[in-house]
Amino acid sequence: MAQLQQFHGPAGSRIYSLGAARGERLVTNDELIEPINSSDEWIRQRTGIITRARGTAEQSAYTLAAAAASEAVEKAGIDPKEIGAVLVATISNVQQSPSIAALVADHVGATPAAAYDLNAACAGYCYAVAQADALVRSGQAKYVLVVGAEKLSDVVDPTDRTISFLLGDGAGAALIGPADEPGIAASVWGSDGSRAGAVGMNHTLIEFRDGKSEWPTLRQDGPSVFRWAVWEMAKVARQALEVAGVTADDLAAFIPHQANMRIIDEFAKQLGLSESVLIGRDIAETGNTSAASIPLATHRLLSENPELSGKLALQIGFGAGLVYAAQVVRLP
Repeated sequence: MAQLQQFHGPAGSRIYSLGAARGERLVTNDELIEPINSSDEWIRQRTGIITRARGTAEQSAYTLAAAAASEAVEKAGIDPKEIGAVLVATISNVQQSPSIAALVADHVGATPAAAYDLNAACAGYCYAVAQADALVRSGQAKYVLVVGAEKLSDVVDPTDRTISFLLGDGAGAALIGPADEPGIAASVWGSDGSRAGAVGMNHTLIEFRDGKSEWPTLRQDGPSVFRWAVWEMAKVARQALEVAGVTADDLAAFIPHQANMRIIDEFAKQLGLSESVLIGRDIAETGNTSAASIPLATHRLLSENPELSGKLALQIGFGAGLVYAAQVVRLP
């Protein structure tokens, strides 16, 4: 019987570089408070957000993804033709097909790389990093371009008090490739579809098409999502440290999904992080950008603290599904 061959890759993978793009409009709290009968003080106290980046009419999830991807590829200094796969995590592609990933692959010159989108909401970037690591280590792809990209302002109801004032637009990209030793630890990830109603779209496109609903927009049950994020995701974060074979004392940075500043602060407290661990905090100026939030926060953190290069960071994403993923990575 004929034997099938398999690819064999390097001992590990690592993040070579990052890229970032944000919506060009900075929207203040004061611009949003009237439709939700709120105040700047209320939004700041509950979320930590001062402004959120939102795209112009000319910007889309694709254009943001393309800009972030171009920066990551350029900074990595590799030939785009060596990129074997392009993965875009998004929930805001304005078309069911084609994928944003296929367009980004063409944009950066990676054709004929494999290309596909992932829908894992705010955990999407971490999901894609896990897949990129596996693709590189298996030898299936030499380099993988990972992008988290969202234009959430397309799915916002300005009168909604549950989530609309949190959301921003942006994209973050990572170029992942071979390494002599692991630079991305095993991921701890999973889902709980029984809690799908906690956060997600309030209508289907079929209901909208048939005139039975307004344009679908995001909604959430804030209190239940907050409790789940703080208590259950702290457990996942500890598991990610354990499977990576490190402790919180080995970390130089903690980069959680930018869901809410209160969640981030409580997270750090639950993990018992020392003051020397720098925490990614991009939400105050950018807002919650779902799949883009972790790479955007990482890009900002490295820009402001270049001494973090080469050190360990714990990243964790969690959101609609409910889904979650966490892994320890070595920063580029």
